[in-house]
Amino acid sequence: MLPLISAAPAFGLNLPDYPWEAMAPYVAKASEHPGGAVNLSIGTPVDPTPQLIREALAGAADAHGYPTVHGTEALREAVSNWFASRRGVPGIDPRDVMPTVGSKELVAWLPFLLGLGAGDVVVRPTVAYPTYDIGAMLAGATAIAADSLDELDSATRSRVRLIWINSPGNPTGSVRDVESLRQVVAQAREIGAVVASDECYAELGWGEWDTQAGGEPVPSVLDPRVTGGSTDGLLCVYSLSKQSNLAGYRAAFVAGDSSIVANLVNSRKHAGMIVPYPVQEAMRVALGDAGHVLAQKDLYRGRRGRLLPALQNFGLEIQESKAGLYLWSTAGEATWDTVQRFADLGIVVGPGVFYGDAGNGFIRVALTGTDERIDAAVERLNTAR
Repeated sequence: MLPLISAAPAFGLNLPDYPWEAMAPYVAKASEHPGGAVNLSIGTPVDPTPQLIREALAGAADAHGYPTVHGTEALREAVSNWFASRRGVPGIDPRDVMPTVGSKELVAWLPFLLGLGAGDVVVRPTVAYPTYDIGAMLAGATAIAADSLDELDSATRSRVRLIWINSPGNPTGSVRDVESLRQVVAQAREIGAVVASDECYAELGWGEWDTQAGGEPVPSVLDPRVTGGSTDGLLCVYSLSKQSNLAGYRAAFVAGDSSIVANLVNSRKHAGMIVPYPVQEAMRVALGDAGHVLAQKDLYRGRRGRLLPALQNFGLEIQESKAGLYLWSTAGEATWDTVQRFADLGIVVGPGVFYGDAGNGFIRVALTGTDERIDAAVERLNTAR
């Protein structure tokens, strides 16, 4: 649940304070550790952006003309080819693809761009990235936490216009299989709601979802086994921040329903929501190269393999965490007590309460530390008890 909002200002949006500001005292405490702080709270990439992507960005630096909102044809074709080769989704029409200024921007503005407003309901996962709620708030709609439409009464269900799926999930690392996705899509179509699936961790599956270890690929909402051959009412949102270390580029895209994407393109032309051409070129090159993605995943696999048992040794239970860059953990105590104990060790973690009421008692531990910082955290956790 979002914090209470103070009285409306004379000018400006009346939004809750950004939650991460509450971490300041814990970051300060962790910084007092003789070995320095290990910040495993916000999942920002720490490894270099691959050279071939940087070269693509530099090569497109003579971008004297306005870029297109819809994206270059070459970029949209690269997205279509990526869906076919890496996500098991053949035949995406490049016209049904659009680059976005990072995926968070689209998450925050999608309800508004879909024309939602007062009386409309946006459903988001029970434990979820807080920007889903903010997006509903910006549009004047109502956000409701539920993992299935079956959890809603008939009156609420009749007002649902947008359903957010986040698979693999942030912060939990949960993954929806094909049948689960198919059920959500079928129910959404019954009531005429849009399903938007935030899938930015899809190439970072572990265990049964680790394709490099013989697992299955994480399915997309656009998978033909899910869609029944039609993308009507469906959007897939994706970001290259995690798999390609492009967080600083704000490189992402949305694909799916032809009419919705066309409308988004038109609206964003009016609003000037455009991805710079050099970034579009960097995305095109990144999507065409699987090698750097696999190499980066290997780094995360190694860090995960060292950090997970250390957390368990410290007394935490790891739940879900089947994909993505986080270990969703609980010590069976209030969230802030666990955050404090980690800060005392010089380790900063993410509070589960930032992700909704159901996150109380949990912390999110990111794999986004350098090998040296991960090893420092492992040593502290292993020697703490």
